[in-house]
Amino acid sequence: MDLFVFGEIVKTRGLHGCLKALSFLESSELLDGLTDVYLETPSGRKSRHEIKKINSSGKFLFLEIKDVSGVDEARRLVGSRLLMPRDRLAALAADEYYWHDIVGLDVYTPRGRHLGRIESVFPTGGNDVYVCRGDAGEILIPATAEVVLQVDLAGKKMIIQPLEGLLP
Repeated sequence: MDLFVFGEIVKTRGLHGCLKALSFLESSELLDGLTDVYLETPSGRKSRHEIKKINSSGKFLFLEIKDVSGVDEARRLVGSRLLMPRDRLAALAADEYYWHDIVGLDVYTPRGRHLGRIESVFPTGGNDVYVCRGDAGEILIPATAEVVLQVDLAGKKMIIQPLEGLLP
């Protein structure tokens, strides 16, 4: 099953096993009708859990799952990532990408110079900005057609045409 990360458990809440998670979702609409969640521990072990209750509040999610009933069980899950099936996502236009698909791509210039890897994405008024970190430090890449020449998800790479002053 193809899964994507939509949050990370950051702490427990209360004594009955409620989990507080940082949400990576732009909108909580994807949670509507969600009955199961997959957890991936920091060691990489994945497990499926039935949801009792899930609520969003700002950038946080509060989650209760059926097989966690106490704070000690919940504490063991802190640091785990929340995943759901990719098929819950709407299809995008050919030149649009979900953030989780962009994060982790290696970035190159047209001449093949490796600039680093995309670590995160943040929105601005006009376009998203990709945060690339490599040997030269942090590079902020505007997500525009003028700069981003190619995105190869299968090859895990992005080719950019750096604007003047973009590179250190």
